[in-house]
Amino acid sequence: MASRFDWLIDEARLTAQTLLDRAEELASPTLRLGITGLSRAGKTVFTTALIHALMRGGRLPVFRAMHEGRIAGARLEPQPDDGVPRFDYESHVATLVDDRRWPESTRRISELRLAVDYAPARGGRRTLTLDIVDYPGEWLLDLPLLDQTYAEFSAKSLSLARAPARRPLAGPFLAALEASNPAGTADEPEARRIAALFTDYLAACRAETVSMSLLPPGRFLMPGDLEGSPALTFAPLDLPEGAEAPSGSLHAMMERRFEAYKERVVRPFFRDHFARLDRQIVLIDVLSALNAGPAALADLEAALDGILTAFRIGRNSWLSALFRHRIGKVLFAATKADHLHHTSHDPLEAILRRLVERALARAEGAGAEIDVVALAAVRATREAMVKRGRAHLPAIVGVPEAGQHDADEFDGLAEAAVFPGDLPENPSALFDPALGFNGLSDASGGDFRFLRFRPPVVERNAEGLALPMPHIRLDRALEFLLGDRLK
Repeated sequence: MASRFDWLIDEARLTAQTLLDRAEELASPTLRLGITGLSRAGKTVFTTALIHALMRGGRLPVFRAMHEGRIAGARLEPQPDDGVPRFDYESHVATLVDDRRWPESTRRISELRLAVDYAPARGGRRTLTLDIVDYPGEWLLDLPLLDQTYAEFSAKSLSLARAPARRPLAGPFLAALEASNPAGTADEPEARRIAALFTDYLAACRAETVSMSLLPPGRFLMPGDLEGSPALTFAPLDLPEGAEAPSGSLHAMMERRFEAYKERVVRPFFRDHFARLDRQIVLIDVLSALNAGPAALADLEAALDGILTAFRIGRNSWLSALFRHRIGKVLFAATKADHLHHTSHDPLEAILRRLVERALARAEGAGAEIDVVALAAVRATREAMVKRGRAHLPAIVGVPEAGQHDADEFDGLAEAAVFPGDLPENPSALFDPALGFNGLSDASGGDFRFLRFRPPVVERNAEGLALPMPHIRLDRALEFLLGDRLK
């Protein structure tokens, strides 16, 4: 485990960095916005759409500074951290607009700096520097590991693996544990085999049909340049309560690598990036969890609860703000609202609010502002009333991606009208086991799997620049995250 001395060093570094950031803000007010989300939530699309909206404007009635005409413009500037990859905004816009494809998912941290010129309500002209930090949500789920011992990590991980919804997926990994001897001599091939089976189990849990969310360690599924390193070659072991790790044992090897993962992977991310954030949006694919059923929904609830415990939430006093960043606003967003008719947007928001209910109570008690919203950063569908027999049914219309199936297979070119069904108005129906919810396919009495649609056609102006992209409630997210800094 990290020593108290290591912890004090990190705290000193954070204080020094905060003082430096505050000094820079005296000359140029700066806001660091973290954008993250769990698998398939649409982080890259949201980040691209947010930047595009600030630079191109559009119909954003709830975003007051834009709606009132007080934003004179926004421009890209060189990012402040030379050691962090730049968010490739231009390529992502081209993919959305020119190719009508969704950009690749976020697999590493990236940054982009945007200077927003605006007129305060009381007059004058100012510039807000917006530093956008885009990172995988799986990394966020690693932060609680900093406070865990290897024995605690093992106990929690194996408790999850043996839960009824996960046990079939964890079968090969659990079988390997039964055949292993933690107190026996460390063997590199055995350690690699067990770690690979553990990683396979985590990947199986993330599959769309299962849609589990609580899957630390996050870098096991997104290793990047750490793939194959000892810091990513460990797994939980079945340890007797209070067991010590004999020198040279498999237990000692796994424990050492777990601590290396914390010190070389998790702690630098926390210290250099996460702990410097001022605002945060967490994007969530609630629809996939609903499709997968109550186990996935409960797992998502536990993941969101763990995520919020990682934030340094709360309002800064003028003195504490000098020495420590604290996240003052957190927005939880249910994405892909365009996969539903607008009559189900409020129920989707209510379901998300129910998912973060415990976290909301804790955060509000600490003084942070928390909100939830159902949105689509880029709207891929439109709504229509379609006649079926004598009835007129509310439908969504878009171009399904090639290979998607309904009654027929779609070619990726033709529009289709889809009846997505209705979410229950009372979210309690989805969380009470006594009510027998087994996933939306069961609740709706038919196949409720959502189709994947291609991005919409975006028109261009006379100069060939893409006009604002259609959205659902992106303006509400912008107002919550940025509105108070643009007054």
